Amino acid sequence: MKRVLIIIAAVTMLASCNSKKRLAEIKSLQDARDKAVASLNDCDQRTATLKTQLAAKDTDLQGKDKQVSDLQSQIDYLKKTNTNLLDRMSDLSIVSKAGAESIKKSLETLNEQTKYTNNLNSSIQRKDSMNLALVMSLKRSLDDINDQDVQVEVKKGVVYVSLSDKLLFKSGSYEVLPAAETVLGKVAKVVNDHKDLDILVEGHTDVVPISTSAIKDNWDLSALRATSVVRTLQKKFSVAPERMTAGGRSEFAPKDDNTTDAGRQQNRRTEIIITPKLDQFFNLLSGAQAGGSK
Repeated sequence: MKRVLIIIAAVTMLASCNSKKRLAEIKSLQDARDKAVASLNDCDQRTATLKTQLAAKDTDLQGKDKQVSDLQSQIDYLKKTNTNLLDRMSDLSIVSKAGAESIKKSLETLNEQTKYTNNLNSSIQRKDSMNLALVMSLKRSLDDINDQDVQVEVKKGVVYVSLSDKLLFKSGSYEVLPAAETVLGKVAKVVNDHKDLDILVEGHTDVVPISTSAIKDNWDLSALRATSVVRTLQKKFSVAPERMTAGGRSEFAPKDDNTTDAGRQQNRRTEIIITPKLDQFFNLLSGAQAGGSK
């Protein structure tokens, strides 16, 4: 009996030891599984991180590829430009001595033309200054005359003194009125002070026709009035006849509208045009050209 009890106790102890050993093995397996799960989770996280980094690297690589492509395009453009420049330098290097001399002469001609233009501009400015002084002098002399009867202005580079027909003549007449001689005397004094100028006297009419035993038409009337003024300037105020020219313009250079009374009144006039002598004018041009060619 005692032996049986010993055997039972031994079996019981053996079973208890086996149970503890199995529990230890199970726990060890669970710990290993937990470690494997943790390691797997860590591996997944690292994989996700690596994928993110790889995507960023791909994007960066694409940007670098574009930069490389742009730089290659710039290099190709610079190579082409450099080739063109070398070709142009090669062309320039074969310019002959005769070609260089031709270029030099062209530059000298351009400089001469520039000097001529500058001298001509200076001459024109001097002429404009002279015209201004002449206008001021005439206006001072004619200051007491009605502005509607006498107008002084610069047109086309010359001085115009426009005198109304009612100031100078009776209607349809070409005889200068005695009262008009005072005005012509003042004009004569100014032009006599400027003997380097010529005087052109032009007669103008309106469109109203005229026909008398002494006057055939407006051509006659305008020309006769101009010659009457020239004759008065010569004989009564000693203006040199070689400085003067008389001409008639009839109705064909109107100043205003011939369909109104006021317009026709403006058109009936005699103009004394004070101009540089033609020979002096051409000398002025020649002097400017000579100055530019030095």
